[in-house]
Amino acid sequence: MSPAPESGRTTPPLTHPEDAMRSYHLEAFGGIEGIVLRDSGLPRPEPAGPTGIVVAVRAASLNKRDLLILDRLYPLPAVPGVVPLSDGAGEVVAVGEAVTRFAVGDRVSCAYFPRWRTGRITPDALDQPGCTLDGMLAEYAVVDEQWAVRVPDHLTWEEAATLPCAGVTAWHALTGGEPLLPGRTVLTLGTGPVALFAVQFAKLLGCRVVSTTSSAAKADRLGALGADEVVDYRRTPDWGRAVRELTGGLGADLVVETGGPETIEQSVRASALYGQIALLITASATRSGIEISHAAYASSLATIRRVFVGSRTHFEDMNRAVAAHGLRPVVDRVHPFEEAHTAYRAYAADAPFGKVVITMDGAHGN
Repeated sequence: MSPAPESGRTTPPLTHPEDAMRSYHLEAFGGIEGIVLRDSGLPRPEPAGPTGIVVAVRAASLNKRDLLILDRLYPLPAVPGVVPLSDGAGEVVAVGEAVTRFAVGDRVSCAYFPRWRTGRITPDALDQPGCTLDGMLAEYAVVDEQWAVRVPDHLTWEEAATLPCAGVTAWHALTGGEPLLPGRTVLTLGTGPVALFAVQFAKLLGCRVVSTTSSAAKADRLGALGADEVVDYRRTPDWGRAVRELTGGLGADLVVETGGPETIEQSVRASALYGQIALLITASATRSGIEISHAAYASSLATIRRVFVGSRTHFEDMNRAVAAHGLRPVVDRVHPFEEAHTAYRAYAADAPFGKVVITMDGAHGN
């Protein structure tokens, strides 16, 4: 394991993109051992059709979804043998003859829902890399040009690899509902990757941020990231009331609700009269679903809006904001490609502050 990168591009240029391709595959469910490394013995893949591109993956990152897929708890069944992980970033090394959106050398990532370009998602656009489509835990990824987006130039490969799920989800939560104007209050819950991105994006949009956490150390880090106020939810179980007190009785204009069943009651109590609650999670290991007491529900006219990542347009809009403001995602730790199982175990066992990333530095013959 190595520490998270601080700035600049940390990986060297590709020198042997023709080397045989290695990739991990989900061979069995029920545990990390079901993810198996294969050496194809074959040279770098070619574009799949005239609009295909080949990406030399430089880094990939883990999401909670990837653990749910392993345990068959994810709503969308994974294809046996699929290459895991939705999130990654890399360099275009080959393009089909009809490709117009990218050129060799471009820095790109793949959208979480590759077939969802804009507007509302449709039932035929639910495919996801690392689940029903091959993902990013490989030295090369073959995708259609319409599935990919450019990533900001100032980001390291490791930072760029964190964007497709947590980053886009946070951006969509903040920008996908009623306009969130500067000076409004945003409430974020905990220190998961979506919550951390939400703190950064809310500050970027000119908002006041109130965050919840469970420790003084995490409170300090949230403050350094941009949170204006932090409430310790263990010391203050009725943190919805505390948020109202911090906002002069008005409540939060937007709650990025990443806790779901365990926290929705307090989120509603913390909401402004006409607040928005962007709800990301609806089930948990301890509760069967969302329950809100009559007293809490009657306390405001808040709107609850479900959010599930976002479209390619959301991704592109977010990247423009990230680039314009020089925003840097929070990376907790980086593991080498050969230690992917270690990365999974660390992500599952620990409570990282930021993303857990797998780097392909040293792959591709470098």
